Amino acid sequence: MSTPTLVPAPAGTARPAPPSSRPPRQIRAGEPAETLYLVSSACTVLVIVSLWMLLQMLVLSGLGESRAQHLLYNQYRTQLATETAPTGALDFDGKPVAEGSPVALMSIPDLGLHDLVVVDGTASGDLLVGPGHVRSTPLPGNAGTSVVMGRRTTYGAPFAKIADLQPGAPIDVVGAQGPVTYTVTDVRRAGDPIPPLPTGKAPARLVLVTADSSGTLSLLHPHRVVYVDADVKKAHPSGPVFPAVGNAELPMQHDTSGLPLLVLLLALVAALVVAVSAARRHLRDALVWLVAAPVAIALAWAVTDQVMRLLPNLM
Repeated sequence: MSTPTLVPAPAGTARPAPPSSRPPRQIRAGEPAETLYLVSSACTVLVIVSLWMLLQMLVLSGLGESRAQHLLYNQYRTQLATETAPTGALDFDGKPVAEGSPVALMSIPDLGLHDLVVVDGTASGDLLVGPGHVRSTPLPGNAGTSVVMGRRTTYGAPFAKIADLQPGAPIDVVGAQGPVTYTVTDVRRAGDPIPPLPTGKAPARLVLVTADSSGTLSLLHPHRVVYVDADVKKAHPSGPVFPAVGNAELPMQHDTSGLPLLVLLLALVAALVVAVSAARRHLRDALVWLVAAPVAIALAWAVTDQVMRLLPNLM
């Protein structure tokens, strides 16, 4: 019997791997890519929403407040011309004045503020469009103590500098019954004594309220409030007032009425992340973000308005 001849394998040919008793690990294609798309999409959308919220709160919110003031000014001027502006808690038809409705015009010449529209209500949502009147007090320009609150930092910051007012500074108010000019008498903070009302036939006081700007990082102390008192010896007769207001309308309080809508908006943000992640597996990233970025910004705008309702109303 002849011995078989062993033929050597050609040079460069890989030798077959020896058999193994352990099968190789099976990796499903697409798993790492799906996770990467989801995480990167979520991070990008989060950055877009966060940056836009910050930009809107500190910069763009002023544009929204300015536009709202313009519309409210035209509305209130029409009411004054037609003698339908409210003189108290009830409107011309005898119904309660709706929150957010214009009730007075206010000018503070020393601060360069002219024809600020004061709306009824002081919850966070009301103060997004301008200063708000505390509904349990007489309207500005009427006899008694009227209280008006305004934001210090965001949404136009109409009351950012009221603590700089000096005694003797005028504050002009135009209401349904005519103009009244108050004179600043004091700037006080929590714990300071409240001066007595002036004497006269129909004495009145206007109290302006905002967050206290004294000290560093004052926004970390949301309970701090500054008050500006302005008096006049004769004002117009006072109309009816609401007996009390809710906790959301008190200084430095938040409003939870927008929480359901905020939850819905956040769900839409999560849905956008999933949609973007799925689209990026089939389309070019540039095309996907060209469509998704405006949607993310629109959602961020709506989310910011609702988040502001959860923050202290004077910030």
